[in-house]
Amino acid sequence: MKRYTQLSDFKKLDNAIVTIGTFDGVHFGHQKIIKRLCELAKSSGGESVLLTFFPHPRMIIDPENQALKMINTIEEKAQILAGLGVDHLIITPFTRDFSNLSATDYIKNILVDAIGTKKIIIGYDHRFGKDRLGNINTLMQNASNYGYLVEEIPEQDINDVAVSSTKIRKALLDGDVALANKYLGYAFSIYGPVIKGDKIGRTIGFPTANIFVPETYKLIPGDGIYAVTVEMGEEKNPEVYRGMAYIGQRPTINGMTRNIEVNIFDFNREIYGQNIKMNFLAFLREDVKFTGLEALTKQLQKDKEDTLAFFAGK
Repeated sequence: MKRYTQLSDFKKLDNAIVTIGTFDGVHFGHQKIIKRLCELAKSSGGESVLLTFFPHPRMIIDPENQALKMINTIEEKAQILAGLGVDHLIITPFTRDFSNLSATDYIKNILVDAIGTKKIIIGYDHRFGKDRLGNINTLMQNASNYGYLVEEIPEQDINDVAVSSTKIRKALLDGDVALANKYLGYAFSIYGPVIKGDKIGRTIGFPTANIFVPETYKLIPGDGIYAVTVEMGEEKNPEVYRGMAYIGQRPTINGMTRNIEVNIFDFNREIYGQNIKMNFLAFLREDVKFTGLEALTKQLQKDKEDTLAFFAGK
């Protein structure tokens, strides 16, 4: 997959099959659009193009709202899209000027003149252009003028519940990673370097790797204990371990900051500074303040048993 961080870097194609969207999470519904995109590109002898935006439009339109967090970092999104077979990924910087582009100018200047769109595959609810006034009807009304075709992907349901990035974000914040993963079609993950902690875990027999997530916009699941797998080493052929992760402020020791840490099973190496990927598979319990380290240790032993029982039942 070829990646572009400016539309000006992209060379106009003769037969571009295009889809547009933020695609946060690249979830089950998104994947249906992308699968169709790639199928059409292959069958028509064209090339698939996915146009997305960074930062997320809501971060620019409503900068005072710091509550919006993304399911994927832009790098995570790119890796998932590459795995789905997209030929070209254009990551357009979303700015105030870009947000003021009218829907019709958006179609002419970007889709037609810059990309060379011959067919657009679009989700049923996609909106674009100034004040989000453009939609699938706008695309269809302009199709004959610019010589492209439009195909709509209808609402994708799972068990009669519409899949959406908003629903996935809520599930993650509630700690319901199983539901989030069902919607996503893959395990939600956190990626970052291992940093030094206060090493309390190793004094009670549960050493942890503390993970730093540099992207402040990345969504972190709700506080609690989770069953996870941990990947490290080569990206294409990583070492994979089982473990239990903790997210929270460590109330038992009156912690002041929110930590992300993982006890990796059957592992005894120093990995400070190394990047690891943590895949969330199941929520085990909420964060609790214990009477002391002895009570905490006893609970962690049970948590490990519960984690191993989860993996044994998979």
